[in-house]
Amino acid sequence: MEDAATAQQSADSSMDRVQNIVRTKNVTKVYRMGDEEVYALNGVTLGIKQGEYISIMGPSGSGKSTLFNMVGGLDKPTEGSVYIDEVDVAQLDAYELAWLRCRKIGYIFQSFNLIPVMTALENVTLPMTFAGLTTDEARDKGCELLELVGLGERVLHKPFQLSGGQQQRVAIARAMANDPAILLADEPTGNLDLSTGREIIELVREMNENSGVTIISATHDMKMLSVSDRIIWIRDGQIAKIERREDLDISVGSIDGEETGGVSSEQVKHTEESLSGEEKTDKKE
Repeated sequence: MEDAATAQQSADSSMDRVQNIVRTKNVTKVYRMGDEEVYALNGVTLGIKQGEYISIMGPSGSGKSTLFNMVGGLDKPTEGSVYIDEVDVAQLDAYELAWLRCRKIGYIFQSFNLIPVMTALENVTLPMTFAGLTTDEARDKGCELLELVGLGERVLHKPFQLSGGQQQRVAIARAMANDPAILLADEPTGNLDLSTGREIIELVREMNENSGVTIISATHDMKMLSVSDRIIWIRDGQIAKIERREDLDISVGSIDGEETGGVSSEQVKHTEESLSGEEKTDKKE
């Protein structure tokens, strides 16, 4: 018979599994280049709770985009498991995986990925068509979503008639088309100017707060930290550090008279040093 402590630990572990909408266990991804093996991910284990806003950060080549693709069902691990609502993604067949990506997950990409010959409304309603909504249902819902992201008067505009920020708003509306439980954002502000990037960050945060959708963003944008619940730092294919927003030294400054939030330069330097494990010293001539 298990003692009280063991029973409590088992109960806590079971509760964590219930609360975690995304869970990875010892996820490893190996790419083979001739005789060489490159570990993009190496034993990543983490849990993300429903309704959280998570930012995955790290230098280029650290593995954050690979982790992003694993969670989104766009790639499968060499070893380990990725669970969405406690379903092992690697065990799904092609039909089941397509259903998961259509119904459970919304995607926002750095380059927008809108279909150029379609209007904003047609881009937004396309996933609804795949999900089985009627034309009238899709049209009404698409107009509501475009109104929600501030494009109610642009429903018939094609991508080339929209600014970068407006195209990203269409992409956000499309990502929310089928009421996903998870919204994956890959460098959502990467192709936008500072002011527009801040607007997109706030819009995604509003989606998180109003609908309870879980946000997982792979980003280099320090402004994302001020709206994230947790920040997962990836380095060399492993989790180097996980920080909560309240533990960061968030500063607010201004550019061209407009407020812009981010972490302090001291915080960035401290994080970089802790990730590299090396002390930075001034060079002497």
